[in-house]
Amino acid sequence: MPIDAAKALAAAPRTGGIAWDHKDVLLYHLGIGAGVPATDPGELRYTLESRLHVLPSFATVAGGGPPGVIGALSLPGVDVDLARVLHGGQSLTLHRPLPAEGTATAADRITAVHDKGEAAVLVTRTEVTDANGPLWTSDARIFVRGEGGWGGDRGPSARLDPPAGDPDRTVERHLREDQALLYRLSGDWNPLHADPRFARAAGFDRPVLHGLCTYGVTLKAVVDTLLDGDVTRVRAYATRFAGVVFPGETLRIRMWRGEGAVRVAVSAVERGDAPVLADTVVEHR
Repeated sequence: MPIDAAKALAAAPRTGGIAWDHKDVLLYHLGIGAGVPATDPGELRYTLESRLHVLPSFATVAGGGPPGVIGALSLPGVDVDLARVLHGGQSLTLHRPLPAEGTATAADRITAVHDKGEAAVLVTRTEVTDANGPLWTSDARIFVRGEGGWGGDRGPSARLDPPAGDPDRTVERHLREDQALLYRLSGDWNPLHADPRFARAAGFDRPVLHGLCTYGVTLKAVVDTLLDGDVTRVRAYATRFAGVVFPGETLRIRMWRGEGAVRVAVSAVERGDAPVLADTVVEHR
């Protein structure tokens, strides 16, 4: 079997150094749609180095290497085809506000392998620490189609009860036709997001947007709409990827206020509000 659960779970963390500066942060912000309108003071917080605030979801690309979804495929015990891999969910816990430049050590490991029958699910964890201590911890849930069925533990459900009542705020964010081409410059070179032939081989009629791009667009909308534009208020952010997004579409982002948290649901307007992100929670101060 291409996934050796025992070997994957027993492996020592893979550690390495990462570094980033303000240019990496600016490029990431542009990749998730910041800068519209270009001279809006709220947008300049994301696009002008002299007043730069780092959106916490930048942690998913900091260092410019392959994201956890791709990096996990080279961890011990894992040998699978990238075309059969889907990003199922992502969570992020912030230990401190992210600096606009820094150097740190990232430790990656697989914390769980679940058998969903027709697919295997890998849960990977990345812990990032700098000279002052822990910076962030992120977890990714990775579905590998066709690799389940060995009789292993199915694992817990990631589903939450839906939010009650009407949303407190709803906003829409239009995505550029070249959104995926811009976002991939932050380090995710998976051809699924750029190459039509690879996308068709993976079962899509055209390239799809990175799930982590939608993840960033959504967090920015929550911060700008309900958290007074203050990125330092975000404590944690988790989502389940419920469907694909195509570049050029419009995201409808619904938000429900709670005590110390915002529940969020995201859908694709042009496809009849097809669900895109579900079970999404932004914890805040």
